[in-house]
Order: sequence, then structure tokens, then C-alpha cells
Amino acid sequence: MSRICELTGKGRMVGNNVSHANNKTKRTFLPNLQNVTLLSDALGKGVKLRVSTHGLRTVEHNGGLDNWLLKAGDDQLSAGARKVKKEVAKKLAEKAA
Repeated sequence: MSRICELTGKGRMVGNNVSHANNKTKRTFLPNLQNVTLLSDALGKGVKLRVSTHGLRTVEHNGGLDNWLLKAGDDQLSAGARKVKKEVAKKLAEKAA
């Protein structure tokens, strides 16, 4: 399982550990990923995703999962999140019509 946020696309970063003697060794910085169930108002059910804590904050800031998915581009979303986005858009289109 890759260490990538399903909503924001945030992944691992590479850097250096720097010792007191200024020796540098490679290391990775992993995102703080959490397994969460986010509620979709349009679908009326919960969606399980692996999301970074930064991603959770942005979902809250944008007013919920449905609003976030509709604003987000498909290139940063995972395959599962794109599927949920398509379902939400379809359900909202049915309600509007």
C-alpha cells in the first residue's frame, strides 16, 4: 500500500538527517495518513478513505466531502476517490433535474 493521501495526493518526501558533525544521510518524511470514514451528504453513506491530516482539515474547511470532491481536480484524486466523485456528481445532477 503506497503512502499517498487519496484526496490531496500528498506523498513521501526525501531529505537529509544532519548530525552535529554535519554528516548527511538520506531519509524519508512520510505523511500523517489516517484511515477515516467521511460522510457524503449526497450519497447518504460513509466513504472509507486513507487521508492525510492536512487533507482532513481541507475537507472540513471546504464544507464536507461532497464540496471538496467537486472542487478537486481528477489528477490529484485516487481511483476510489474519482469513483466517489462521479457518484456524487450524478446524484446531485438527479436532484437538480
